[in-house]
Amino acid sequence: MLLGADVGNTNVVFALFELNADGSHTTRARWRIATDPRRTGDEYAVWLLQLLKIEGVERSAIEQVIVASVVPRADHNLTVLCQKYFGITPIFAGQGKAAWPFALDVDQPSSLGADRALNILAAHHKYGGDLIVVDFGTATKFEMVDFTGAYKGGSIAPGINLSLDALVGKTAKLPRIAIRAPESRSVIGRNTEDQMLIGVFWGYVAMMEGLVARMQAEIGRPAKVVATGGLAILFDDATAIFDHVDADLTLDGLAILARRAIA
Repeated sequence: MLLGADVGNTNVVFALFELNADGSHTTRARWRIATDPRRTGDEYAVWLLQLLKIEGVERSAIEQVIVASVVPRADHNLTVLCQKYFGITPIFAGQGKAAWPFALDVDQPSSLGADRALNILAAHHKYGGDLIVVDFGTATKFEMVDFTGAYKGGSIAPGINLSLDALVGKTAKLPRIAIRAPESRSVIGRNTEDQMLIGVFWGYVAMMEGLVARMQAEIGRPAKVVATGGLAILFDDATAIFDHVDADLTLDGLAILARRAIA
C-alpha cells in the first residue's frame, strides 16, 4: 500500500492508496489533521497508527510514502515519522524520482507549490484537453493547463475564509459568521449578518466567474473548468462555470506521481 501526505497551510491530509495492477489506484481511507510545523514525528505516529489500526491495516503493509508539502518546516518531522515508524524514506513530490512530469512554461518554475502541481498532473491525467483548475483552499488558485499537460500560469486570490477573517478582524462591530450558501439569491440583505454573507459569498462567486471568463478569453480555445478543494462543493450550485467538481484531485495527483516514481 501507498501512504500519501498532502501538507497544506491549514491541514495535513493523509491518504491510504491501493495501487491496482491495471495502473489505477483506489483510495482506501483519508484522514485530516491541523497543520502544525512543531508537531513531532512521534506525535504524528500516535495519531496515525491508531487510525491505521481502526482501518485494519498493519504498518508493515505500507510499502512507500509520498509527501507533497507547501510547509517546509513540517518536512523533517514527517520524514522522522516515516523512517522511525515505517522504516521508509519518503518520496517528496517535485524532487528526484518524483520530479514533475510536465512542462512548467512560466517565469519561475520553482515557485509552483506542490499542491498546485499535483492538481495540474491529476487534472490532465483524468480530463485532458485545455483546462482551468480552480482549487479552493487557504488561498484560491486558478491554473491554466494546456492540452499537452503543460502548466502555462494562473492566478492566486485570498481564500474565502481569509477574506472573511480580514473583514471581521479589521472592523469593530461586524460579527463573526460561518461561510455557507445564502438561502436566497437576492444580493440585497435585510440585516447585517445577511449583508456580510451576501457580500462575501456572492462577491466571491463574481470574482471567480470573472477570472475564469478572462482566462478563457485569453486562452482562445474551449477549456474545461475543474474545481477542487474543501469549499468547491459550496459553490457548485451557485455557478454554472464548473465542468467537473473533483474533491480528490490533489490526492489522485499524489498517487499518480508516486506510481511514476516507483515504477
